[in-house]
Amino acid sequence: MPNIGTTEILLLLLIALLLFGAKRLPEIGRSLGRGMREFKDSVTGKDADDDEDVEPAELTASATEEEDEELSADTARERDAVR
Repeated sequence: MPNIGTTEILLLLLIALLLFGAKRLPEIGRSLGRGMREFKDSVTGKDADDDEDVEPAELTASATEEEDEELSADTARERDAVR
């Protein structure tokens, strides 16, 4: 199987430049890099949920209770405003 040399790489880059234009090439490269990174993360099992910055369950639960109380107060105010 023949190796890909510099001439072949330059030819491929020139064809890509002609097909997509100079403005689209950085966008294509960025999206390709993002896709490869997401694929690698999915294969290795690494998710955004695995971050160490995740709040402990106690803090999340108390924040959720406070939000529920605020929502129920807002709902009561809206119900009273309709009457």
